[in-house]
Amino acid sequence: MAKTRAHIYVSGIVQGVFFRANAARKAEQLGVTGWVKNLPDGRVELIVEGEDHLVDQMVSWCRRGPPGAEVEDVEVEVLPYRGEFSDFSITY
Repeated sequence: MAKTRAHIYVSGIVQGVFFRANAARKAEQLGVTGWVKNLPDGRVELIVEGEDHLVDQMVSWCRRGPPGAEVEDVEVEVLPYRGEFSDFSITY
């Protein structure tokens, strides 16, 4: 299976609604690796690596977010897979 990496920025009401915790849970369910963090400007940033179709599913999840989130925009940059992560973590 082909693997890929996505650098994602999610904007809207995405902080204070457990976006990071839910993203980490979803990533674990999908078996993708990387990290998620809040940005000072109110957005959430993610790096996600894994099989193409699983990364696509994570991007789709980001377009909805968890209950309570109001996602306004999702910017996705698809990059070459690096394989640098062993799990998915919440960073600060």
